[in-house]
Amino acid sequence: SFCVCVLPAAQECEEMTDLDLKHSLSGTSLSVRLLLYTRVNVSCAQLLSHREPFRNPRFNLSSPSTFLIHGYRPTGSPPVWLTQFVQLLLQRRDMNVIVVDWNRGATNINYWKVVDNTRKVAANLTDLIQKMKEKGADLGSIHMIGVSLGAHISGFTGANFKGSIGRITALDPAGPEFNGQPPSERLDPSDAQFVEALHTDMDALGYRDVLGHIDYYANGGADQPGCPRTIFSVLIFFKCTNPKLLNCIVLFLDEQKIFFFFLNIKNLTGPKLLNGSVDIITWNQKTHWGYLTIKLSDGQEEAQVELNHKSLMFERFVESSVLAQFDRDVQPVKEISLKFCTGKGLRPSKKLRLLRIRLTPLQNHLSGPLCRYDLLLEENKEVTFRPIPCEDSNF
Repeated sequence: SFCVCVLPAAQECEEMTDLDLKHSLSGTSLSVRLLLYTRVNVSCAQLLSHREPFRNPRFNLSSPSTFLIHGYRPTGSPPVWLTQFVQLLLQRRDMNVIVVDWNRGATNINYWKVVDNTRKVAANLTDLIQKMKEKGADLGSIHMIGVSLGAHISGFTGANFKGSIGRITALDPAGPEFNGQPPSERLDPSDAQFVEALHTDMDALGYRDVLGHIDYYANGGADQPGCPRTIFSVLIFFKCTNPKLLNCIVLFLDEQKIFFFFLNIKNLTGPKLLNGSVDIITWNQKTHWGYLTIKLSDGQEEAQVELNHKSLMFERFVESSVLAQFDRDVQPVKEISLKFCTGKGLRPSKKLRLLRIRLTPLQNHLSGPLCRYDLLLEENKEVTFRPIPCEDSNF
């Protein structure tokens, strides 16, 4: 818990730049404003000067600093999630939260003009962080949270300090103009000591491949429940999903060393999901790459997961492990169906020879890990089997 101090009535509070569609149609020139929030002024932003940031008495260099950077704004309106996100961050820790308001520059129907501005925003932030460094601030205590294009702005800024910034979190990182680009032209793991990415719209305007030390794919990383499949889906991601999502993300941000994390957006309002680890050992002579579809059945209902956001490597006698999120929880599991594909339809079909497959539920279940031994998967052909409790062995 913490004390929220109420500022005097005479204290002027700054707000995020509010524009509309007419500004987007005519285009806006870049202008960057830095809005400072602390536990003393949780709901009353103070303008932080680029030239003389330390004249603001609320800016405490001994505290960690978190930069919150929005992305493309074709409608011009402030992000609906901004206020609550700031409040939740300050509930978790005493820090400087700096909202990077570049709405003038991000509001433009011409997406490519906005992309051009990302480097300029990064240069602006680089100048501020350099001043902080010269005053003795620990770059390792800086956390940059970038949404959409803000993710790459964070990366460009971090690259200017050769990866010495503590942490970058990319939320729904932008894809167009960045997909397929070399690391110097986008966010990449060398931009901070720890880089993580949460992918939520990779089949539309989001970035599909890995960007960080750890990449998470919420609900598989494609369209989220309740979100329209249009150009605006990336813009209203926080709006079209359950409000508890922000709490999930802030809890996610708390766990710097997390390796097993599932963002169950569907689970906030819908059926219970099943999270589990799938471990496979093959005995093919040659290494194969491919994708898996896994179905679980209790005899009446089915749960399914498609492990297709990146190609899996299957090397002889080397265990391949992947975290899977099934679309529902079925118990007890009486049958498992597997389908293997390489995604390369013009090449000869492959066969995947499984020495063992093991499914381990990560929630508290009465049954332990389930296994099947010595199984042959022909490409694009579904195989169904009855699992058995795993044997106690090294395999």
